[in-house]
Formats: sequence, C-alpha cells, structure tokens
Amino acid sequence: MNLSNFLTLSRILLTMFFVGALGLSAPWSDCVAFGIFAVASFTDWLDGYVARRYQSCTNFGRFIDPLADKILVAAALIALIPFQAFPPWVVIIIIAREFSITGLRLLAIDRGALIVADSWGKQKTFWQLTTILFYLFLLAAGSYSYSPWISWLWMHVGPLLVGITLLYTLCSGCFYFWKNRTLFYTNPS
Repeated sequence: MNLSNFLTLSRILLTMFFVGALGLSAPWSDCVAFGIFAVASFTDWLDGYVARRYQSCTNFGRFIDPLADKILVAAALIALIPFQAFPPWVVIIIIAREFSITGLRLLAIDRGALIVADSWGKQKTFWQLTTILFYLFLLAAGSYSYSPWISWLWMHVGPLLVGITLLYTLCSGCFYFWKNRTLFYTNPS
C-alpha cells in the first residue's frame, strides 16, 4: 500500500461521508457535503500526481483509481437526483457508461492487458466532477440565503454543464470501446 493507493481508497471512504452529509436536513449539511466532495475530487488529482512524482504507479492503482472515480461520481449523481440537478435519464446513461468501461477493463485484464485512462477519459472525469461541484456549491450557497443569481445559474448554466458532461461521457466511452475493440476478437489464453 503506497501513498497514491491510500489516497485513492480514501476517495471511496469520503464518498460514504459525502452521501451521508448530503442526506442530512441540517442547514450546514450541504456545505459539508460540498467540502467533502471537493476534497475527494482533489484526491483524484493528488493520487495521480504522487504516483507519477514518486514513480509508484501500480497495476492495483491503475485499476482502483478509475473505479474510485466511478463510485464517487455515481454516488453524487444519484444523490443529486432529488434536487433535480441531473435528470434521471442522464444519470442512467452516465452510470451505464461507467459500468461498461469497468467491464471492458475487466475483459482487458482477463486478456492480459491493462486499459489506462486516456485524455478523453480524463476530460470526462473533469467535466463530471466540475458539474457536480457546481451544483453542490449552489446547494450550499442556497442553504444560507436565496438569491436570484443562484436560481439563474441553476436553470441556465447547470443544464449546459450537464450537456457538456454527457457529451464527454458518451464520446469517451465510444473511444474506449473503439480503441480496444480487438479485445472482443482475442481468445483468452
């Protein structure tokens, strides 16, 4: 267990605290949920930086890092449905894509290969985390005082971010499958 893998596993633990905080009805809970999600999102960048900086990349880390991202994002998307931040059909598409890519990674491992995140996958994660943080910030800001700006941002900027997120999610999924299509034709040894 190295530091980068510890940071990745901490993201999964932080996910549980995030969902718990967002589910509370206390006026401060939205701020706490935002803070926890922000820290968890930061660990996504930090674990990669540490792994590269100290040359501590492991196969476990290459597998668990994207899985931790998927757990965090899926939990946040589901938790934000009652707030009408993400339409349920968008959440279903995003989570289906995440499960599909995890299945593809497992198939690759079975074939003796490893699929690492490419630039499309990193952009997808960036937009997912940014959009979730955007809505969590507005929830936190709105829990203390109502502002027409918060409502305007929620109604106009939010759907634009959701659209960008959905586009990157779908495109990156298609590119992963296209780049790794030979896995479906290779016989396991």
